[in-house]
Amino acid sequence: MSNDAVHRISVVIPVYRGSATLRQVVAELSDFCSVQTSPTGLKYCISEVILVDDCGTDNSDLVIRELALGDDRVSPVWLTRNFGQHAATIAGMASSSGEWVVTMDEDGQHDPSSIGLLLDTAVSGKCPLVYGRESNREPHGFLRNLSSRLVKQTVLPLLVENKSFRYFSSFRLMTGEIARTVGAFANQGAYLDIALSWIARTSEVCNVSYREELRARSGYSTRKLFAHFLRLVVSSGTRPLRVISAIGVVAFAAGVIGALTVALGKYLGDYPVGGWASLFSLVLILGGAILLALGIIAEYLGVLVRRSIGLPLYVIGNDPHQGPLHKQR
Repeated sequence: MSNDAVHRISVVIPVYRGSATLRQVVAELSDFCSVQTSPTGLKYCISEVILVDDCGTDNSDLVIRELALGDDRVSPVWLTRNFGQHAATIAGMASSSGEWVVTMDEDGQHDPSSIGLLLDTAVSGKCPLVYGRESNREPHGFLRNLSSRLVKQTVLPLLVENKSFRYFSSFRLMTGEIARTVGAFANQGAYLDIALSWIARTSEVCNVSYREELRARSGYSTRKLFAHFLRLVVSSGTRPLRVISAIGVVAFAAGVIGALTVALGKYLGDYPVGGWASLFSLVLILGGAILLALGIIAEYLGVLVRRSIGLPLYVIGNDPHQGPLHKQR
């Protein structure tokens, strides 16, 4: 069998609190480093596993170092500080070399055996980006599942211009070209899936089974999840601002209609309190005008901010236990 017929896949895992789960996740991935066959007959293998140390609060760096010493297919990427899951994932994508890149979580809920399904979906649909969607219940609490579902079904259609992007998840398969391009241009504050929607012409969804997390609880608190949502909104460009402008236009129109209604009611003598009609009319009209003006101003500010921000999305450094800080006399 020709090597050209084998799809070579780089797996990127951002690591923050993975000391208790990472060994098992990498052990499962090692079973797929030999040539595998997907359900439709495609040949593939995992050519490298990139573990991105996001400077977590446990001993994940020690585990990463141990795994890298034990297997030359495991490649560590050391960030200089904690930059967050999306930034760490993008750093790993930029460091990849495979013709395909898969991103996975460190907690074990993503099953490596599903990679073949993602690959089949990509090749059969000629699609450069595929998201793994849970076919069973998500392994989280009721409120988190509900809020996630609401965001994916109602908010994403408003925020994302590319109509084929209607579902996001951290279990993704993409071409190496797209992965490394996003890694090269994404800026500070970028939401990974929004950045992917700017590059990939289309995306597909593949139903896969999610497993229970290997650790006791998720690393995301309510505050972090809300910050994650805000980054999604801000990264989506000026579409949210246009929604605000549209609300301003509607409010202004409603103010004019309301002012005419109030004036007519005042003329007919239905409002005994003097001055209420004119005050209410002014509030309606000026409130709508203010919202419209803020939306237009924010539109310009959004463009200027995106062009002027120079903060790095991530910085790759040395192994913290082998860099210049640890040189001895």
